[in-house]
Amino acid sequence: MLEVLLDTKLMHSLAVIIGFSFIYFVVNKIVKRMLKIKSKKLMDKKQKTVISLINNITKYFLIIVGIITILSINGFDTSSLIASLGVASAVVALAFQDTLKDLFAGVFIVFENQYNIGDTVKINDFKGEVISVGLRTTKLKAYTGEYAFISNRTINSVINYSMSKSLAIVNVDVAYEEDLNKVNKVLEKLFMKLQDEIIDIKGEIVIDGVDNLGESGVTIRITAPTTPLKNFEVERKLRKEIKCEFDRVGITIPYNQVVIHNGL
Repeated sequence: MLEVLLDTKLMHSLAVIIGFSFIYFVVNKIVKRMLKIKSKKLMDKKQKTVISLINNITKYFLIIVGIITILSINGFDTSSLIASLGVASAVVALAFQDTLKDLFAGVFIVFENQYNIGDTVKINDFKGEVISVGLRTTKLKAYTGEYAFISNRTINSVINYSMSKSLAIVNVDVAYEEDLNKVNKVLEKLFMKLQDEIIDIKGEIVIDGVDNLGESGVTIRITAPTTPLKNFEVERKLRKEIKCEFDRVGITIPYNQVVIHNGL
């Protein structure tokens, strides 16, 4: 009779292990399938982070419930164990509340798509490229080489410079003696060529018009949408091409001159 009872408990325990393992397998498949449907919205690394997060939560939950169920099947009083787990959980939560805040903040960062690996962002007062996004910390690298490890719970503000196009702004001075209609035609012809040659220009190069009447010349403002954070590089290329074209067609860029009068 005892052997039959032991065999029954053993079979029930094995059934619990197999059943919970099957539940974990099904949940894992469902999560991967759901993320695969939304693959256009989630990056590969972010998918792995989300899958790992959900799988870990599911795994630990099933392990705890499975152990309690198996103990109950084998005649142990699980009510006192559950009460002890409740007290232990409260103690752990108090001891690691900052870590838990980091974890929850990391989850929200992942699901809200605030920034991705490779983005240039400003978090609090530090600006740099996102090197890694963890559930506890975010790692940034400044263009000057410094690294910052920022606890997720301390992130108060985020400026993401990589989510939309940047704008290149170039101010070009020409002498008052120059015909502005001629200058505009020269620039328009040049820009038609540069829009195809400079790959980081993502739209039409626009001549906004006269921006200032200075002491020695007229300032013309030029703008162009660019790949995120490539605006300064594009500005340098535009200035070079404009200078070369002005030299070629004979348009004068004003510069300060000193006139000395000889009293003799």
